[in-house]
Amino acid sequence: MRVGLTYNLKKEVGESEGLPEDFYAEWGDPVTVESVRDAILERHEEVVMIEADEGAYEKLRSSRPEMVFNMAEGLRGESRESQLPAIMDMLGIPYTGSAPLTLGLCLNKARTKELLSSYNIPTSRFAVIEDGDVDLDRCLGFPMIVKPLFEGSSKGIRNDSVVHDSRQLREKVLSVRQTYRQPVLVEEYLAGREFTIAVLGNGPAMEALPIVEIDYSALPEGVTHIYSYEARWMLDGPENPLDIFACPAPVNERLKVGLEKAALDACRVMDIKDWCRVDIRCNSVGAPHVLELNPLPGILMDPRRNSCFPRAARAAGMTFTDLVNRVIDLAAERYGL
Repeated sequence: MRVGLTYNLKKEVGESEGLPEDFYAEWGDPVTVESVRDAILERHEEVVMIEADEGAYEKLRSSRPEMVFNMAEGLRGESRESQLPAIMDMLGIPYTGSAPLTLGLCLNKARTKELLSSYNIPTSRFAVIEDGDVDLDRCLGFPMIVKPLFEGSSKGIRNDSVVHDSRQLREKVLSVRQTYRQPVLVEEYLAGREFTIAVLGNGPAMEALPIVEIDYSALPEGVTHIYSYEARWMLDGPENPLDIFACPAPVNERLKVGLEKAALDACRVMDIKDWCRVDIRCNSVGAPHVLELNPLPGILMDPRRNSCFPRAARAAGMTFTDLVNRVIDLAAERYGL
């Protein structure tokens, strides 16, 4: 099969751009893009490389691959992850992963939480601040965590994102709003264990891979126990990786069942296709709450790079090549190819 690979290639923020330093954090680095290309070539005859820039429409229209492995995060805007799938839907080109509506909803953390809550899937209490004064004391309890509404890859989640009083809350909300120029999500902070669950499949056949736990005790003293930008991109690296992940997670059967049910229920509510990573954190009494869904999960091939989906796949006995091509197979089956 001729398989297209849609991607955004990470670059440095220019001084004159006026953008946050982590603006391109979601985009793929050259090694990752090449690793996915090589994995596809192990099973398929040709890969058509399509960078998701402003020329992507014409590249897709002229090349018309039989299937596209989509890992494009999009250029700009709150629905940027929907851009390439919408183009491929218009052109009638099959692609891996979820549809534009699902991608747009999942990037909007508040809309995701509203939908999950309507189906009685536990998620932390929250509020969205668009403008005006910050006065949440009467509806949410401290500590709280402050995030940009439309970001992923820990963008805007810093070591000081957990706030403990009204002054810290106001200062952090103002900082996030000014830096990212978008509404701010404020959630009640959950004090329990944190997990991420890789999901593969569609409909009733959807399954959870071995659970990954994020063990924050491995962080240096004084670092907040969240998967912040500092923890993800600054303290962790291939030369000196943090020993922060356990997979399979050491959980009892009751918690395992609860985590998997929450992840699979969330994926079905959000109409996830083919694959997704679901981030879950427990409250102080150990009850799982869904934080967010990542329908374009990161996949770094190098085991020294702490990438949760490939780690879960390895624990399930899959190689990186197996994982990439399993996603393609699931999409092909879904399209009836």
